[in-house]
Amino acid sequence: MTMSPQNTAHLSQAASLALESEPESKKGRRGRKERVRVAKHLMDNRTAYLMIAPMVVLLGIFVFWPLVYSFYLSTFEISFYADPVFVGLQFYQYVLEDPDFWHSIWIGAQYALYVVPAMMILAFLIASLIRTCGIKLAGLLKTTVYVPTVVSAVVASIIFVFMYRSDGGIVNWLLSFVGLGPYAFLSDPSLALPAISIPGIWLAFGVTTLIMLAGMYDIPESYYEAAQLEGANYFQRTYFITIPLMKNVLVYLLVTATIGALQQFELPLIMTGGGPTNATMTPNLFIFNTFKDPTPYATSFSLTAALILFFVLGTVSVLIFRLINSDKAIDG
Repeated sequence: MTMSPQNTAHLSQAASLALESEPESKKGRRGRKERVRVAKHLMDNRTAYLMIAPMVVLLGIFVFWPLVYSFYLSTFEISFYADPVFVGLQFYQYVLEDPDFWHSIWIGAQYALYVVPAMMILAFLIASLIRTCGIKLAGLLKTTVYVPTVVSAVVASIIFVFMYRSDGGIVNWLLSFVGLGPYAFLSDPSLALPAISIPGIWLAFGVTTLIMLAGMYDIPESYYEAAQLEGANYFQRTYFITIPLMKNVLVYLLVTATIGALQQFELPLIMTGGGPTNATMTPNLFIFNTFKDPTPYATSFSLTAALILFFVLGTVSVLIFRLINSDKAIDG
């Protein structure tokens, strides 16, 4: 049966229309799917923005706005008895040229060098010990380690002042058994800062120990078992397994401990008052004493010093993160 040229033309025209209409329908379905995907993506973003919005608002109210307003106030000479006078960045020059301010930064850095390494090493050793203990003994040790954390820094300062006394203090009494002392720990410029570092370590190492212990518990036990089968001893397991897998925890503790040490205030205020001869004058104590100064520009000077200290602390944090890169979770 033969087809006429007319029928052939009609069939070819219908086939071409069908071929053209099929991609369009597929394109339409694909377009609708893409629109659905885009809409879902936007919905997820909107949900995320709504969840972080309260924190952003709180940070804006209690962090960013006070910083901006503090910088604005630092450009004025503020007096409680006269109208503020705009002086620009003059007080920043005064603070940066003040040798006492930089001396306080150096004292804070020395205090951090005394406290942070000793606290980190002590906390790591105690956490390693607790990790090897049974459940009951580990619970008792964790409670014991955490007890100093609940002690007020004021109370600890008073206790250690009595302990350091040259006449009747328990520290000099113990040293007398080995033929040393008595020492005036809080009156000697070379001993005062190390002396106030001891209660600083005692107050902070409890929380540090528990955080390190939590990081150790997150390391799978199978790693240690495999290392033991390969003949690795305790020090090799610690160096090649524990420390690398706790890198993020150690960086966090190092940053927070260093910043906290640089901001130490209560211990030098109560134990030595910044003395002797400014040997324990930490940055926050320097700012506090400057604010109490009766000079007319004391408020502006102390405010500017606080802002510069904030910049110094931020710089220290960035340097630590740069020097010790944190990694993502190994098993994540």
